Amino acid sequence: MAKHVSPSGRETFFPASELIVSKTDLKGRLTYANGLFCRMAGYRESELIGQPHSLIRHPDMPRCVFRLLWDTIEDRREIFAFVKNMASNGDHYWVFAHVTPSFDTKGGMIGYHSNRRVPDRRALETAIIPLYAELLKIERGHANGKEALAAGYKALTDFVASQKVAYEELVFALKSAA
Repeated sequence: MAKHVSPSGRETFFPASELIVSKTDLKGRLTYANGLFCRMAGYRESELIGQPHSLIRHPDMPRCVFRLLWDTIEDRREIFAFVKNMASNGDHYWVFAHVTPSFDTKGGMIGYHSNRRVPDRRALETAIIPLYAELLKIERGHANGKEALAAGYKALTDFVASQKVAYEELVFALKSAA
């Protein structure tokens, strides 16, 4: 499904009473997508299953946020994060994601599960959008992908440290700032 999608600049929304749900294998390929995921992403379920979850990655998302996410879930821990996704038509939508590893009956990690809620608008506008823009600017200031990711990640972890709270506390403080 190699189709290039460009951002449209239009934002779409989903009801606060609903959850976007997906599951992936250990490599991030979709194994399940609920109806709301399909509607928001603009794909049929049959087009999504087996595709990388990054199919809906918006180019405004700093790569370092995903590094933090992957490092955390690969370490068998859950994470919460604000994420800007892009639909098949280029429209975007924001989510507050809760991503957890999934385990088999013997405790082996077999994939990941994510529930996404409507994020707090004030948190997006006052903290997340400006932070992500700064992180993206830092990443784009490097021609080398590894250096870009390292610089963005350092800026992200430095920002969290400057707040004098753990990442999880910061995210929940932002989430409930309204």
